[in-house]
Amino acid sequence: MNKKSTEFYEARANVAKALAHPSRLLILDALQESEMCVCDLTSLVGADQSTVSKHLAVLKQAGFLETRKEGPMVYYRLMIPCLDSFFSCVEAVILKRRDAGIAACRR
Repeated sequence: MNKKSTEFYEARANVAKALAHPSRLLILDALQESEMCVCDLTSLVGADQSTVSKHLAVLKQAGFLETRKEGPMVYYRLMIPCLDSFFSCVEAVILKRRDAGIAACRR
């Protein structure tokens, strides 16, 4: 895929869309520590299993997660090790905006 192609930027946008929900960011942050099943993530996120499963499907389709099945349980883990640097960049932007007195973006 050519880095300057429309397809490349569409792929980037799809990855960004997968990150565009606080619950999915929480899930990714938790999975940096260890793999987890839906039941563990449900209590962490504070949502029902169906909702958490939908978030996991979005993250898996975007290429962030892989699964491992053990009996009836499915465990999720990160496929990529680079989230720490990505989150550090995001946090730097947040701090810069805060220090500049710029209100957080709201829809």
